[in-house]
Amino acid sequence: MTHTISVADTDISFTAEEGQSVLDAAETAGWAIPYSCRKGVCATCEGTLTAGKLDTPNQGMVCGPADSVQLCRAKPSGDVEIAPKRIQKSTPPVRKRLTTAVFKIKAATDAVTILDLRYPIGRRTPFKAGQFVNIILPDGDTRPYSMANSPQHNDALQLHIRHEPGGAFSDRILSYLEFHDEVEIEAPFGEFHVADGDSPIILLATGTGFAPMRSIILDHIARRLNRPLHLYWGGRTAADLYDADMVRALTQRYEWLTFTPVLSRPDPTWTGARGWVQDALLADYPDLDQHDVYACGSEAMTLAAVEALIKERGFSPERFHADAFVSSGAANAS
Repeated sequence: MTHTISVADTDISFTAEEGQSVLDAAETAGWAIPYSCRKGVCATCEGTLTAGKLDTPNQGMVCGPADSVQLCRAKPSGDVEIAPKRIQKSTPPVRKRLTTAVFKIKAATDAVTILDLRYPIGRRTPFKAGQFVNIILPDGDTRPYSMANSPQHNDALQLHIRHEPGGAFSDRILSYLEFHDEVEIEAPFGEFHVADGDSPIILLATGTGFAPMRSIILDHIARRLNRPLHLYWGGRTAADLYDADMVRALTQRYEWLTFTPVLSRPDPTWTGARGWVQDALLADYPDLDQHDVYACGSEAMTLAAVEALIKERGFSPERFHADAFVSSGAANAS
């Protein structure tokens, strides 16, 4: 049995197989809806059910009209009409499930590990800068991590992993991994990637939210683009900005790249920006009408940032793109 999913105030419609989520049905039909964790934990995929019924794991049977419905796991019970935050035509994703091998493990800080994985010889996984990979755990559960390498080097993965106490991967597995150990992955996932265009881009990152920004910057370099990028990277102390020297070096080589490190708890010798990344952005840009903003980090940061930009600058929500991390207790994105 199939159900028809219609998008309110548009002529868009597509079908869902019995038991298929709205997000999966949209992807199969070639439509992209924003999402991040795919586990019903973050709010990235939330939309409005304008008519019909959706069966959801976290909210039960939801009858329209209803707001804040998590479309990543909601399954139609009959024909439905929805109003997602955004929907656009997209090529149906081609994902690969592979067994990778540990190539290098580096402690970037006491709280962050950089994990380099290699694919089997001859295997590649094309992706867009900003997308993420799912690590498949022994019990079949998954943990999403942003890919920090450039899309041009798609025969390998670099992941920046924040340690979470009790984290199924970051705590219970990562510390035991050694060279050549196997890690099963599936990729790519996510709609967090820079669309083609010429408008200036602002990248907001906190902690390991730098990982997809690194991929975006390296992709910019590889494609020889000169579209202006301004990275704001926030942490508590300078040590939290574990790859800042690399970014500073790149700013010396590429005029289109600007870097503003932001610390919330700096030591007395710090002379740079202080506070929150969105406040540093607002202090630098009285006018953001021509800019696109991409934010990745804690959910608190992404929500505070879009609210501040809308309130202080009248910023269009359509030009704000976010990939929020959630705790490892449910879906450790890093």
